[in-house]
Amino acid sequence: MLGCLVGGQANAASGMAVEDECKLKFLELKTKRNHRFIIFKIEGQEVVVEKLGSPGDNYDDFTASLPADECRYAVFDYEFITDENCQKSKIFFIAWSPDTSKVRMKMVYASSKDRFKRELDGIQVELQATDPSEMSIDIIKARAF
Repeated sequence: MLGCLVGGQANAASGMAVEDECKLKFLELKTKRNHRFIIFKIEGQEVVVEKLGSPGDNYDDFTASLPADECRYAVFDYEFITDENCQKSKIFFIAWSPDTSKVRMKMVYASSKDRFKRELDGIQVELQATDPSEMSIDIIKARAF
């Protein structure tokens, strides 16, 4: 598997690369709706896809897939019905950085986040969470409107 440098060049602060599969799977989520969520992790010097949620998965399945004590990036395709009874969806980017994760890990994820997020064209809402209460379904619903 070949990784590609984020934005065509290495990030001076983190040197993080993004595997092509990350962009490909995000495009599938955005255009084909064949994934409910994607969880990304940093492995070595690149961002890779860790887990794909199937279209039938819900928000609880997504949050249960995030490790309790390790950072991750994630996207979640939140579908909802508007007050006008229209089916809509918003793509959330969630930077998961639990208080219990290692300081070095938090720093690496924080320094690479903006560059990685730019690779995923179509993010509509961004959330940062250090514990599950900061990304509860109520917060997702409130941010979707």
